[in-house]
Amino acid sequence: MSETTIRLLIADDHPVVRDGLSSMFASVPGFTVVGEAADGAEAVRMAQALNPDVVLMDLRMPGTDGLAAITELARLGNPARVLVLTTYDNDANVVPALEAGATGYLLKDAPRDELIRGARAAARGETVLSPAVAMRLVTRVRTPAPQVLSQRELEVLQLVAGGNTNREAAKRLFITEATVKSHLLSIYAKLGVSDRAAAVAEGFHRRLLVPDS
Repeated sequence: MSETTIRLLIADDHPVVRDGLSSMFASVPGFTVVGEAADGAEAVRMAQALNPDVVLMDLRMPGTDGLAAITELARLGNPARVLVLTTYDNDANVVPALEAGATGYLLKDAPRDELIRGARAAARGETVLSPAVAMRLVTRVRTPAPQVLSQRELEVLQLVAGGNTNREAAKRLFITEATVKSHLLSIYAKLGVSDRAAAVAEGFHRRLLVPDS
């Protein structure tokens, strides 16, 4: 990072948003906007060419989205700090972005001063989180981790993933159909889902299942 000026790259698919952010930061001493990108692929190309200190990165963009861009910048070893600036504060967006290498995560409804402080902190390598996002992460950490499936429950889930009905799974495991249903209810509770399809999807997501299962 420059000693006197923070070089900023803005990545957002909405021209009005880019213009607004560019004008705002251009009026703040200590910032210079070196470029504006309309999608993730352009953000990566410009970050490589312009060497910004901070990239303000939207997540939902057509083509290459913000998450893919963050991942690619990390893979390339680009030193720019990525500060996510989006309207989405759910776990499905926050956690993957931070795991991919984002330095911080702010929401677009943040006050002007918060955005400026966040960009300065990101340039110093500090983690920046909006209050709503920080609360979600704290809640996530405090929530007990789901229980691991028992061996029998895993066998039932594998059979369900293979397209077997409850009756077919019972026959293959030499148990009653009622027992299969009981195991499925336990699986749903442990995985935090409500039906067979979601259980199978979550099983693959958590790597409890593999394609060959």
